[in-house]
Amino acid sequence: MKNKVLTTLWDYLVMTLGVIVFAVAWEAFMIPNGMSAGGLMGICTVIEYATHGAILASYTYMVINALLIILAVLAFGIGFGFRTIYCIIISTVALRLLSGMEWVHAVPGNFFYISEKVMVPVISGVLEAVGVGFILRRGGSTGGTDIIALMVNKYWPVSLSKVFLICDFIIISSLLLLPDKSFSDMVYGFIMMATFALVIDYVVVGDRGTIQLMVFSKRYSDIADYITVKMERGVTVLKAQGWFTKADRNVLLLLIRKNELSEVTQVIKECDPNAFMSVTQVGGVYGEGFEEIKAGIKKKKDR
Repeated sequence: MKNKVLTTLWDYLVMTLGVIVFAVAWEAFMIPNGMSAGGLMGICTVIEYATHGAILASYTYMVINALLIILAVLAFGIGFGFRTIYCIIISTVALRLLSGMEWVHAVPGNFFYISEKVMVPVISGVLEAVGVGFILRRGGSTGGTDIIALMVNKYWPVSLSKVFLICDFIIISSLLLLPDKSFSDMVYGFIMMATFALVIDYVVVGDRGTIQLMVFSKRYSDIADYITVKMERGVTVLKAQGWFTKADRNVLLLLIRKNELSEVTQVIKECDPNAFMSVTQVGGVYGEGFEEIKAGIKKKKDR
């Protein structure tokens, strides 16, 4: 019970940190420089610019998310809903507070000012990806396109970055509808979008990413025994033939997490310094010990 409470508290602490980083990306860098990007905050900033600041992004963000929470609860359960509500409330407060703290705005005369304007969306993209990544890893969400991305990712083996890219492209393009925005403003949005997409998968997946190994070694049995007994990972032995020597040999096929690669490499080296190993990045692994198989939403058949 105590461990569960501590784990929950840690989750909320990490989500709070993620929310603050997310808010900094927008209120300290993007909005003070008149920039917009994708996601719900992109929509909210477009509305703020269109109304010349009469409707602040933090207010629109809260209202739209209030409607999207219903979708989150229906798709992920009430537990996800609570965490999403928490993140939305904290992020709304953080956005509002940071908007009034002019000393953190990246504008001329302030500490965070960046003369190379193109770096603003890059820094913002990294910060938002880190913030959102922390939140998603703890089962929360900042709402908006996060919910759409997670719903798609729950049922189909589509990376988060691809879902974000599609949504963000439509949102960023809407900047051209504003009379005081130009093509360069849209480009800044795409720069942030690209930076975010490159970083978000790494933050969310991190060391949980999967790699595939093929090991060619005469001492394959020692290596396989260690992996199955010590690491509790499955090993597949493939029957192969060296075409040059025409000799039959056994090849090990392994699927492991990224953070397990160093241990496996060390074991292989100790067992057989002359072993040959092939390492491949895997887009997704579904089944026991990894992720749940995603095959879409089952359609009801007409009787």
